[in-house]
Amino acid sequence: MTLKNIIIIGSFVCCCLSSTAQTMALKDAYRDFWRTCVSVNQWQVKAENTSNGSSQTSFAGLDQTADWETIQKHFDWVVAENCMKCEVIHPQEGVYDFTLADQFVDKARAAGLKVLGHCLIWHSQCAPWFHVDENGNMVSAAVLKKRMKEHITTVMCHFKGRVDAWDVVNEAFEDDGSMRKSLFWQILGEDFIPLAFQYAHEADPTAELYYNDFSMNKKAKIEGVAQYFKPLISRGMPITAIGMQGHMILEDGFDLIPQYEYAINTISKLGVPTFFSELDFSVLPNPYGFSGANVSDRFAYRQEMDPFIEALPKEKEEEFNLFVEGFFKMLLNHKENILRLGFWNLNDKCSWRNDFPINGRHDYATLFDRSGQAKPIVQRLINLVKPQPTTENKKTKTKKRNK
Repeated sequence: MTLKNIIIIGSFVCCCLSSTAQTMALKDAYRDFWRTCVSVNQWQVKAENTSNGSSQTSFAGLDQTADWETIQKHFDWVVAENCMKCEVIHPQEGVYDFTLADQFVDKARAAGLKVLGHCLIWHSQCAPWFHVDENGNMVSAAVLKKRMKEHITTVMCHFKGRVDAWDVVNEAFEDDGSMRKSLFWQILGEDFIPLAFQYAHEADPTAELYYNDFSMNKKAKIEGVAQYFKPLISRGMPITAIGMQGHMILEDGFDLIPQYEYAINTISKLGVPTFFSELDFSVLPNPYGFSGANVSDRFAYRQEMDPFIEALPKEKEEEFNLFVEGFFKMLLNHKENILRLGFWNLNDKCSWRNDFPINGRHDYATLFDRSGQAKPIVQRLINLVKPQPTTENKKTKTKKRNK
């Protein structure tokens, strides 16, 4: 074996190792730990250019036809960002529009992806007619129960066998742990939650059924949610898991990580797993100490609140990387209690964080950059569970092969 041959073989091995590292998908690295999910917007469903403009959430103003390839590579579950919500799918009483939702589900299943339905009962983005009669007065409890059951049954039966899991109730609690005084609560009281799960289970006994909420890192909120669900679960409520959205703001600090660890432990004591449904990590200034994901909360644009218009500085990128790595390391310590990690929006360009809570900013809250390419953090997360050989190990393997 000549020195030239050793160099060539060594270079070949290193190239193969490097290629393996670069082609490893996030879902494959974490397949033995949890499911890996991402939200899909309407343009990614239809694979069309959004340059004509739109007022919809996650308007991106760019060609998203290439996004589906990335979605298929790195994720094994998908959830529709908007097209399965009540205001879209059930705009009028007795009128359903499954057009875009069917396209989404069919496209996902054709790609071998599992589908999470989002969401059945939510006070926000609910069709305006849902809680009122023809005169604009709030309907009776009996009428709302009928409408809830009809809506849940119709939607779930339409997708039965094609949608694997559902967010049954979304965002029913305030940050202080009390129940949100939504129209569902005003008419039915706290019973609207177990009713929704009952109707959902009757419609499709095979589907996984979830509760989902934001700000679950707040101690008062997670304890309020746990206190509410504990007796229901003990009585056999058909709930598969309780989810946390996970919209994080780096400015809030690394204390977020132990806060979410406390939430994971609190939910696990109920006897059901948890999941993260809408992960993103905003790097922008946090106006007025804002927290949560209440889509009605907005602030006026100010240039000082949008400091990274051109690009994210290297030191801020590394702060992002260290935070996400630290968060994942904590999650790995609780992998037996985590069902799924879901990311809200595929890349920085189409992230809702650009417009929330301040419209028109430039955020960098996802794992993929504004051109749709994986950021270095993706490989760093893969390395946490699939570490690449060190330089010394590579040399040792090359020598053994050459003997």
